[in-house]
Amino acid sequence: MHKRSSHKYFLWIALVSNEVKTFSEFLFYYSKKKLINFSIRFEKNKNKLVKFFLMKRGRYNRPFLHLTTMGVLGVGVLIAPFLANTYPIFASQSTPPPLASSSAEKQSALTGEEVFQTSVSEKPRDKIITYQVERGDTLATIARKFGISEDTIRWENNLASNILSVGDTLKILPVTGVAYKVKPGDTVYTIAKKYNTNPQKIVDFPFNEFAGDGTTFALVTGEILIVPDGIEPAAQATVKPRPEVQVEHGPVPVSAGGWYWPVSGIITQYPSWFHMALDIAGPIGTPVYAAHSGTIDYISVGTWDTGYGNNVWINDGDGIRTHYAHLNSVAVSVGQHVIGGQTVIGYRGNTGNSTGPHTHFEIQVNHVLINPLTYVHP
Repeated sequence: MHKRSSHKYFLWIALVSNEVKTFSEFLFYYSKKKLINFSIRFEKNKNKLVKFFLMKRGRYNRPFLHLTTMGVLGVGVLIAPFLANTYPIFASQSTPPPLASSSAEKQSALTGEEVFQTSVSEKPRDKIITYQVERGDTLATIARKFGISEDTIRWENNLASNILSVGDTLKILPVTGVAYKVKPGDTVYTIAKKYNTNPQKIVDFPFNEFAGDGTTFALVTGEILIVPDGIEPAAQATVKPRPEVQVEHGPVPVSAGGWYWPVSGIITQYPSWFHMALDIAGPIGTPVYAAHSGTIDYISVGTWDTGYGNNVWINDGDGIRTHYAHLNSVAVSVGQHVIGGQTVIGYRGNTGNSTGPHTHFEIQVNHVLINPLTYVHP
């Protein structure tokens, strides 16, 4: 009797195992078939999806960001009590933690006259923005707030006087100068002449766009150009542009540490946030000297090289590199040691992103461009 029961038990186990095996095989092949069918349908329709998302790109960015932010905040609210109970870090402390104390001090320090004043980001602005006049604003304070001239605000907004009213809306340019809508037949040269500025400044402003590959500075009718340091024609009799300084002395010592003025000519463009360099204009072929002793570690000849044209980098081995661009020709080679004020590294030219013969001179400290006048001055 016992043997018969054991035999039935093993038969039942074998039957169940066989059924499970059969079901598993069926599930595997069924899932495989469904997956293959899904893949085929996906391949047929993916181009439609790609086209849809390309057409709608950017349309759902704002809702997506809002929903994501709300989701993160919601999760934070839900798990905050759990975290507080699980990690009661400050529960036994009788005084506020240092972070809370620091925040209180900051809040106290901010209360006062300045607390309601607008804080404007110092990051570069690529376009014209609008600003609503607040209580206590003047043309001078707004100009200082945005780092542009009062005339720039006055010209862009057609202001007949300096009187402003709370709530007035002003258009604010990203730099001192004017905004100009391109007309048929315009060139960067005619626009620069009209507004009494250097065409290279128009070309160097990084958010001005040109048609084609950018090498000819072709303009599109109707586009808005920022004209840095431009002056309205009606104001040119009273508002003088920044003078172009003539520097004839060439390579002579200009500061301590073995620094030399690299090339004679006229300073046509000074350092700014969008052009952290000096432009020194003059005849093509003028010798350009090493401003500081070091080793040539990069040369580009016969290429566009992001607009620098023929250019040379000198590394002094102490985290400082000097850069000379738009050269007509180069007189050194990579690895060569050069001496400040003595070695001719090349000759002034008009290559690359250049509207006229000049030397673009930069100084880089620890891979960051700095004002060259920190080390050299005419």
